[in-house]
Amino acid sequence: MSVKVSDHILQRLREWGVDHVFGYPGDGINGLLAAWGRADNQPRFVQSRHEEMSAFEAVGYAKFSGRLGVCVATSGPGAIHLLNGLYDAKLDHVPVLAIVGQTHRTAMGGSYQQEVDLHTLFKDVASDFVETVTVPEQLPNVIDRAIRTAYARRSPTALIIPGDVQELDYSPPTHDFKMVPSSLDRSSWTAVPSEESLRRAAEILNSGDKVAILVGQGAAGARAEVEQIAGRLKAGVAKALLGKDVLSDELPYVTGSIGLLGTRPSYELMRDCDTLLTIGSSFPYSQFLPDFGKARAVQIDIDPHMVGMRYPYEVNLIGDAKATLQQLIPLIGEDRGPEWYDTICDNVSRWREVMERRAQQSADPINPEYVAHALDALLPQNAIVTSDSGSAANWYARHLTMRPGMRASLSGTLATMGPGVPYAIGAKFAHPDRPAIALVGDGAMQMNGLAEMITAAKYRDLWEDPRLVVAVFNNRDLNQVTWEMRAMSGAPSFLPSQELPDVQYAAFARSLGLTGVRVEKPEDVEAGWRAGLEADGPAVIEFLTDPAVPPIPPHATWEQMEATAASVLKGDADRAGMVRQGLKAKVQEFLPHREK
Repeated sequence: MSVKVSDHILQRLREWGVDHVFGYPGDGINGLLAAWGRADNQPRFVQSRHEEMSAFEAVGYAKFSGRLGVCVATSGPGAIHLLNGLYDAKLDHVPVLAIVGQTHRTAMGGSYQQEVDLHTLFKDVASDFVETVTVPEQLPNVIDRAIRTAYARRSPTALIIPGDVQELDYSPPTHDFKMVPSSLDRSSWTAVPSEESLRRAAEILNSGDKVAILVGQGAAGARAEVEQIAGRLKAGVAKALLGKDVLSDELPYVTGSIGLLGTRPSYELMRDCDTLLTIGSSFPYSQFLPDFGKARAVQIDIDPHMVGMRYPYEVNLIGDAKATLQQLIPLIGEDRGPEWYDTICDNVSRWREVMERRAQQSADPINPEYVAHALDALLPQNAIVTSDSGSAANWYARHLTMRPGMRASLSGTLATMGPGVPYAIGAKFAHPDRPAIALVGDGAMQMNGLAEMITAAKYRDLWEDPRLVVAVFNNRDLNQVTWEMRAMSGAPSFLPSQELPDVQYAAFARSLGLTGVRVEKPEDVEAGWRAGLEADGPAVIEFLTDPAVPPIPPHATWEQMEATAASVLKGDADRAGMVRQGLKAKVQEFLPHREK
């Protein structure tokens, strides 16, 4: 039997080491689906409930494996549905390949059913490489370039395959004019900056007395080197959200997350430092970095297009974080006094006490901070944690202690709703021997998380460790937006847009044959977590939480506090609760620090 174009596509994916493709069927990819049948489902086709979820699962797979994520969708609406997940990959710099169908070549340009100009549609999100295959001889080159580009640029790429092309007999490019051959190899490489730029960077860092380090996901492979340079500089280390798992939070000088979802010691670190070293991060909120002109600064990043635009850095070192730090560390002196370091460690210790006290505050019915805080002590050492966007991300950022061996991520730059559950599913296919925990608000769970529990139920038997625990913060409110309205514009909560129906999430999980627990009282929170973490398969643990507990940062400006107060005066529906909980949370910062 002849080899079809669709057969060759799957063969080439296997040759690149692709073992999972996340997708949803449709007639625009019938040729590929038939090829999957002939290929004994290799690479494995993972069926989501929606193409957007396929893209998110590919992103989660790529984030937690370091390998290419691949998603597939039919023409027209299926391809359109991929976009949000692909933009998530683009903005968080994750290698993902999208393969989409298209109407037959004979119908193109004829306003045919489900005909969409896919090349134009994908040109922005897959701007590094998007191509339509019109003849078999374009393969394998376009596949190879799409994969190489995704890896090299850390970005999504796209291949558009018309339905009739999928069914053609495959013929390779010949040794002729205007034929493009290809090859599989993708040798590893490492970029390092020049010696002169390293010396200039060292001069700046050595001149500082109060050094702050900011790390992002680009520092993930340089854990030991970051610890070493932090030790030499006697620096504190703050983490952008995408860098949450770069360093252990057990280190006394790690101040935790930075920004609106960040910690007070990270805020103080940036406020008071005289020198800044940023490693592998494009953290966009410059108002949380040192005041311009107050600190000298150095940046390390592998992408020359992403440097020098968040702060007036004096030296931008273009290179791999690990390799660059290995060259830089020998140039760093170790003659600093302990005062700055001791202050950082004391601020971190004080903050941990504040967060513990905040978690212990009563609420109606359950304090969401306590839900996250209770999980922290129970997290398995090899856990993979995902968070959705929304107020749950605040508790993820502030209460979960990353320890060596743990992994964690969320939609960092796009900050879209919906990836919490599909990220966790993608992580399970990347690491079937590790437990995954997703922290999800009820808004995101209603948006798509409930349906994707069907996917988790379908594939549970493929995972060596079948645990996938989805924690739903059920407060019947689109809580992050509600608080943003209060804090940023002084507007009261607009119930027609913010109030959510009370869905029985745990009962839905049980209807699928999964573990489902509804936790309604604080004294049952720990038992609820244990039920999920001890389950023999996926579980939904639903916590009824208080929407009045404020997710706004503890270092909120007076303007934000005044705007929030104004929303109360304007008649916020939950004004009594928000005042009560806000005061209780804020007062914890002023209680005496326990001496060690």
